[in-house]
Amino acid sequence: MKLTIERAALLKSLTHVQSVVERRNTIPILSNVLIEAEGAALSLTATDMDLTVVDKLAAEVGQPGATTAPAHTLYDIVRKLPEGAQVSIETAGDDSRLTLQAGRSVFTLATLPREDFPATSGDDLPQGFTLQASELKTLIDRTRFAISTEETRYYLNGIYLHAAASNELSVLRAVATDGHRLARVEMPLPDAAKDMPGVIVPRKTVGELRRLVEGMDDPVEIALSDTKIRFAFASTVLTSKLIDGTFPDYERVIPAGNDKVLEVDCKSFAEAVDRVSTISTEKSRAVKMAVDKGALTLSANSPENGTAVEELEIDYDGSGIEIGFNSRYLLDIAQQIEGDAAQFTMADAASPTIVREVADPSALYVLMPMRV
Repeated sequence: MKLTIERAALLKSLTHVQSVVERRNTIPILSNVLIEAEGAALSLTATDMDLTVVDKLAAEVGQPGATTAPAHTLYDIVRKLPEGAQVSIETAGDDSRLTLQAGRSVFTLATLPREDFPATSGDDLPQGFTLQASELKTLIDRTRFAISTEETRYYLNGIYLHAAASNELSVLRAVATDGHRLARVEMPLPDAAKDMPGVIVPRKTVGELRRLVEGMDDPVEIALSDTKIRFAFASTVLTSKLIDGTFPDYERVIPAGNDKVLEVDCKSFAEAVDRVSTISTEKSRAVKMAVDKGALTLSANSPENGTAVEELEIDYDGSGIEIGFNSRYLLDIAQQIEGDAAQFTMADAASPTIVREVADPSALYVLMPMRV
């Protein structure tokens, strides 16, 4: 194999694939990236057996071929090369070594046979539809903060993506919950997605996908089956296994009878919560909200640090209520609200609270209270 490629293009492609590779691997070949040169293109592939990323880019191929090389080492080398450098990659006759040259820099890396690399099967994924990258980013950004990290409840370790009905309209809905909070966001359902199965996209896949679509607004082609999902855009294809489990009936935890409604300026609220929570203990991070006509009093106290109190003007004319929340969870939700006003719909101090953006009803958040 012999090829020449511009450093910036190679670095961008390696950035796309190398983060899939785990730093510590018991299987040596999974530490490597598969490098394939054919025609006028270079293809890079990395996998952890659950998640596979393939990136293709144009290159001057003098001699076609394929090998594998250590992903993180190769990425670090290319990252440190001078901007604008032309990178030459060549393998020895027996493919046991890969030589990378740029200007006066020459690196020789040990390789593993291409045959050892796991086969990336082109599984038949019968369901397919398209979303704009901006729509996909919205689905991810507004829900992923609520993904559970508790491995025993593995079916909560991802985003539940499914078709649903909302006010007699068909919507594509993304839901995530960790048992303490729930995030649900929806958008009009693409026609081609009406028969899609409900799938749980794993947390690592969500993170990799979000990183890959950063700064782009191309259409993203999504194909899926009951066990796998594939995202294809620009020159990159990400394929992932899905979480094999049943997502809980989240509709049951969204309260329907909450009658106390307050509206508050979201930016002022988030800043006040952040200030007051400085006093709260690291373990509980509890902040108490005392709500009365026209006023919201936020407070926190701890035996070690003392007390903090701050008052905000709100739009509220119901009966008084005191309710406690984890301040970190409040701030996570406040960060998702892009408009000026947030709406809290409450029942009592022990029941779940609904939080919405006043100007955008497509997103809904449920937050369990805590004792303070």
